[in-house]
Amino acid sequence: MDPSPQPSGFRVAALYRFARLERHEALRAPLAAFCCARGIKGTLLLASEGINGTVAGTSEAIAELIERIEAVPGLAGLEVKYSHAGQMPFYRMKVRLRKEIVTMGVGGLDPLADAGTYVEPAGWNALICDPDTVVVDTRNRYEVSLGTFEGALDPGTGSFVEFPDWARRNRDLFAGRKVAMFCTGGIRCEKATAFMKSIGVEQVFHLKGGILKYLEEVDAGDSRWNGECFVFDERVAVTHGLAQGEARLCRACRHPLTPEEQRSPHFVDGVSCPHCHAARSEADRGRYAERHRQVALAEKRGTVHLGS
Repeated sequence: MDPSPQPSGFRVAALYRFARLERHEALRAPLAAFCCARGIKGTLLLASEGINGTVAGTSEAIAELIERIEAVPGLAGLEVKYSHAGQMPFYRMKVRLRKEIVTMGVGGLDPLADAGTYVEPAGWNALICDPDTVVVDTRNRYEVSLGTFEGALDPGTGSFVEFPDWARRNRDLFAGRKVAMFCTGGIRCEKATAFMKSIGVEQVFHLKGGILKYLEEVDAGDSRWNGECFVFDERVAVTHGLAQGEARLCRACRHPLTPEEQRSPHFVDGVSCPHCHAARSEADRGRYAERHRQVALAEKRGTVHLGS
């Protein structure tokens, strides 16, 4: 997406870059100060293997931040997906140090050298429509519940660290076939495809720029995507053209909800949803209702209730 100024609201940048950073700890304080001075909010993760994060701010502030990050040796050529939000989608700015910028828990992988073959969005449909291709969604089950590509396998994982075990158990599914993998912005597939190659799967491909890039560039009429794409901010989900979707979060259990689930009798805004209603007591729901009331009061006052 063209990072030209938006008429109103905020520019959202989802970014990552694998790189060998020798002193990533030293970047934390300067980046935090840089962002806070410009009103940027969101999260940046730093590790010896690179940078990952999603942030939002004015177009000018985000452009300055991207320039600042790319000035760090090794971080030029960031993978960045831009979108727009009418309201600030984050509450605060966080710069955190991690062992991995996307946690998989498998040592010895080198996404810089061993990631699968990139496929641009324009070529993705042809790949996944090939009957000799196995399509794998590397995201977690709550993300897949909002939308995925036609015919994609859902590993049913609760977190990305569960993916390697699923891949090992199902290795026979991939033997002698092309494996097309995708995730939200591309970063998880950098490691997932490198892992697949490490266990002997040879023909491994992944969607460059992830679902976000596909929804940005591929017309809805030509799309093989069904549903909405979960994003990790207050927009909850986006759809074609990266427009905000109709999904909402259950504020009790944080599960994303489709429009149909929002019509369930078990959905009470801020209190319960079909995913958590049976697992919560009346006392729990009473606490959630009071929290929701406090959030609404804070919004009327023009402040942010941190418990929201």
